[in-house]
Amino acid sequence: MALSSPPFYLPGNLNTSDASPDWLNKGDNAWQLTAATMVGLQSVPGLVILYGSIVKKKWAVNSAFMALYAFAAVLICWVGWGYQMSFGTSKLAFFIGKPNAALDQGALLVQDSPYFFPTSTMVFFQFVFAAITLILIAGALLGRMNFLAWMLFVPLWLTFSYTVGAYSVWNGAGWLFKAGVIDFCGGYVIHLSSGVAGFTAAYWVGPRTARDRDRFPPNNIILMLAGAGLLWMGWTGFNGGGPYAANTDASMAVMNTHICAATSLLVWMALDMIFFGKASIIGAVNGIITGLVCITPAAGVVQGWAAIVMGIFSGSIPWYTMMVLHKKISLLRDIDDTMAVFHTHAIAGSLGGILTGLFAEPKLNSLFYGNTSHVGFLYGLKDSRVHDGLKQLGLQIGGILFIIVLNVIMTSLICLLIRLIVPLRMTEEELEIGDDAVHGEEAYAIWSDGEKLENSRHNSNYDLEEFPAATKKAGNDMKMV
Repeated sequence: MALSSPPFYLPGNLNTSDASPDWLNKGDNAWQLTAATMVGLQSVPGLVILYGSIVKKKWAVNSAFMALYAFAAVLICWVGWGYQMSFGTSKLAFFIGKPNAALDQGALLVQDSPYFFPTSTMVFFQFVFAAITLILIAGALLGRMNFLAWMLFVPLWLTFSYTVGAYSVWNGAGWLFKAGVIDFCGGYVIHLSSGVAGFTAAYWVGPRTARDRDRFPPNNIILMLAGAGLLWMGWTGFNGGGPYAANTDASMAVMNTHICAATSLLVWMALDMIFFGKASIIGAVNGIITGLVCITPAAGVVQGWAAIVMGIFSGSIPWYTMMVLHKKISLLRDIDDTMAVFHTHAIAGSLGGILTGLFAEPKLNSLFYGNTSHVGFLYGLKDSRVHDGLKQLGLQIGGILFIIVLNVIMTSLICLLIRLIVPLRMTEEELEIGDDAVHGEEAYAIWSDGEKLENSRHNSNYDLEEFPAATKKAGNDMKMV
C-alpha cells in the first residue's frame, strides 16, 4: 500500500513529489550514494590512518595531513571546474571537456541520463574517485615533500592530468572510450595514473634522508592494518558502484573484487614464506592492494574463475617487481617511492588492464556496455572472433601507453612549475625533525621518545621541574627503558 506524502514542504517550495520525480530510481540512487561514501571512507579515514601509521613516527602527522588536505582540496576543485572537464558534455578538445562549475541546482537536480539518479549523485561519486587518486600519489612522496608544494600540486595535477585521463577513458565522448578501451572502474584512470604520477613526482622531489631510507619502520602496525581493512572493505563501493545501478553486474563486480583480493593476499604471503621464511603483515597488505587494483578494470566484465587467476598474477608479478627487480634496476632503486605505488598501482593496474583484454566475457560486457562488441582475446578464440579479441588486447595496451605518457609529461611539467614558486622538498632541518618542525605537532608525545617540552613551540616555557614529583619520576623511568 502506498503511503501518502507527509504534510510538509522542502526548501525552495519543492514538495515531496518534486523531490521524487518519475525518472528517479530510489534503489539506484541510494546505492550510488552509499558506494560513493564507501569510497570516501577509503580515503578519510582509511588512507589517512594507513599513511599515518605505516611511516616512521616523526612523519605520522605530515603523512596523514597530506591525505586529509588532498581530499578537501579536490572537492572544491571538482565542483568548481574538474567534474565538467572530466564528464561534461561541452568539449574543449578531443581529450578534455570545457571547465565549468557543477554547483547550480538547476543542473544538479535533473536526471543524469541514461542513469536513474540526479547529476548531484554522479558529481559526488566521481569526486571520491578523483580524491583517492591524488591521495595515492601522496604515498610516493611521504617523508620529504614540502607541504606548500603539495598544496599547489593537488589542484594542478587534478586539472591538467586527471581530467584528461578521465575524459578520454570514461566520458562517452572520449576518444579512448569510443575506441573501446575497457576500464570498468579505474584501473587506468586512477591506479595506473597514480602509480606513474607518484613515481614521476618522486623523481623530481628527490629521496628521503639516507637515515630514513635505510630505516623506516611503521609506527603502529595494528593501526596500519585498520587502515588497510577500510581500504579493502571500501572497495565494495569502489567497484560495486561502477555500473551506476543496483543491478546484477554490481553484485558480480563486488564478488570478483573480494575474490581477487583474497587470492592475491594468499599468494603474496606464500611467496614471502617460501623465500623469506616468514609471513609479513606488511606484505599481506601489499597483496591485498595489488589484488584490488588488478581486478578494478575488469571487476564486472570477467567471471569468478578469472578473478582467481588475476589474483594469482597480482600476488606474484608485483611481488617479483618489488622484491627482486627493484633491487636490480637502477631506475627503480634510485627513485624513492615511499609506499611503492609504482609496484602496487602502476604495475598492478597495467597487469589488470592486460588481463582484462584476455578475460573480458562478452555477455558480462553486454550488461555493462549494452553491447557485445567488447570481447577478451580468450573468448575471441573460443567464439571464432580472433580479430575482435586481438583488437581488444591491443586497445588495452594502447590505453596503458597513453596513460603512462600523459602522466610522465604532465606530472613533470607541474613539478617544474611548482619548483619555480616554492621548493619541492623540505628543508634539511624539517627532514631531520619531522612533524614538529613542519606542523608544530607530534603524533606520539611520550617521554621515551625524548620529548623536550622546553623546545616545543607550544610549550616553550615548561620544564619537567614544574611537574609534580610523581610525573617527573614516571618521565625519568621511561627514559631509562
